[in-house]
Amino acid sequence: MKLAGIAHERFTIPYEAGCLRGILYPGPDGWQKKPLIVLVGGYDSTLEELYFVLAKAAHDRGYGVLTYEGPGQGGVLREYGLTFTPEWEKPTATVLDYFEATQFRPEKIVLVGMSMGGYLAPRAAAFDPRITGIVAYDVLFDMGSIAERYATLAQNPEASKNPDLVWAVENALWTLGVSTLPEAVEAIRPYTLKDVAGKITADVLILVGEHDHFIPASQADDFSKACSAAKSVETVTFDALSGGAEHCQLGAQTLWHAAFFSWMIRKFS
Repeated sequence: MKLAGIAHERFTIPYEAGCLRGILYPGPDGWQKKPLIVLVGGYDSTLEELYFVLAKAAHDRGYGVLTYEGPGQGGVLREYGLTFTPEWEKPTATVLDYFEATQFRPEKIVLVGMSMGGYLAPRAAAFDPRITGIVAYDVLFDMGSIAERYATLAQNPEASKNPDLVWAVENALWTLGVSTLPEAVEAIRPYTLKDVAGKITADVLILVGEHDHFIPASQADDFSKACSAAKSVETVTFDALSGGAEHCQLGAQTLWHAAFFSWMIRKFS
């Protein structure tokens, strides 16, 4: 980023027994008057990759972007040993407090959660009224049901040789701080929006890949119905013909960007 001349500010914030990490990408002149876009990753994200996910596209459209890692992610896991927590409002509040103390208090904040962030971001928004817009990219309404599916597959001797399955299980043990697959399944059960989605008062955008191999498309309907107090709820489903039917619309980034920035203009301009 230094060699490419990309304007950015790295920061670390004390948190519990370690630190959280983040990068702020200031926008062009006037970005402070626009909504602040905050982006968090998911199950296997790193802080630096988030630049390519959204930061550049947002900068080109005049927005500033705040990216961060919480427990269980990237350097926070590797350097400080902090594992995932279902109470994602806590690290998110710490990051937003830091931003407000060192920069300014944004009039509007739009929090985008990528992959497992489709649970993490809505969970944070349910407890933090500063978040005026929430984007589940893709939505993850109930992680426990997905963990149970993987645990069942792992009992099959043939399926257990699948490198994707092996990785998913090993990553769960590491990021959750447990030793066995049954322990991982139990640790994942609290990661559900069932009991908290009704507290979200922000505008909500749900992005869905029709053939997402991780998250069943039906979870989008579950989440939409549960957002009973949201200011608005919109769902955009990407099919195979569009090229965006896979997890997080991989291979069709410009499509979800178009949906996202169109929504931003309609809701917050």
